[in-house]
Order: sequence, then C-alpha cells, then structure tokens
Amino acid sequence: QVQLVESGGGSVQAGGSRGLSCAGSGRTFSSYAMGWFRQAPGKERVFVAAISRSGSMTSYAEFVKGRFTISRDNAKNTVYLQMNSLKPEDTAVYYCNAGPTMGSWFNYWGQGTQVTVSS
Repeated sequence: QVQLVESGGGSVQAGGSRGLSCAGSGRTFSSYAMGWFRQAPGKERVFVAAISRSGSMTSYAEFVKGRFTISRDNAKNTVYLQMNSLKPEDTAVYYCNAGPTMGSWFNYWGQGTQVTVSS
C-alpha cells in the first residue's frame, strides 16, 4: 500500500490560487488511481477530484469544476491539485488518497494540509 504525504497548504485571499502536492512512497504509485478530498470544519470529508493511473482521465466535484485541476507525475510519485479562483468555502483540510480505480479508495488517510481562504 502506498503511503502519502500532502503539502502546499496555507492561507490565501479569495480569488487567489494555491497548488497542493501529494507525494507517494513505493514503486507501485503508478498502479493506483489518485484522488483529492477535503474536510471543512464541522463537516464530513468529501470528494474533490480524481485522476486515473495513467493520468488520461480526470473527475471533479461540481463545486470545483473549472477552478481546480488535478494532475500527476508518476516518475516523481506525485499528484497535484492546482486551485484557482479560490473561495472562502474552499477552506478545509485537503487530503489525498489512492485506490485501485477512480471511485474506489483505500480507507487510509494522511495528515492532510490546511487551506484557508479569507474574504
């Protein structure tokens, strides 16, 4: 099972951009679909975006479509989330996860990275 470490969080003003990274360990990183999720204070963790093993397919939650872009670099064992036009409601802890297919995720979560968007 791949181990994941998220980074890149911080504070940003509304309308700004932020890029997140998720570094995976092990030689099997390219064997997994990858996804980003987020959990806002007092709310459940929700799906944000996913990318297939090769990177040829992506999927987004409606509330980030057109603003967020997921990508991956299998040579670097890293998946990225580029977030543009950020809104205060994007404030959350962001997590990455892996799974055998897009939509099927391991029940294993890292520490996440906090993103705070101020108005």
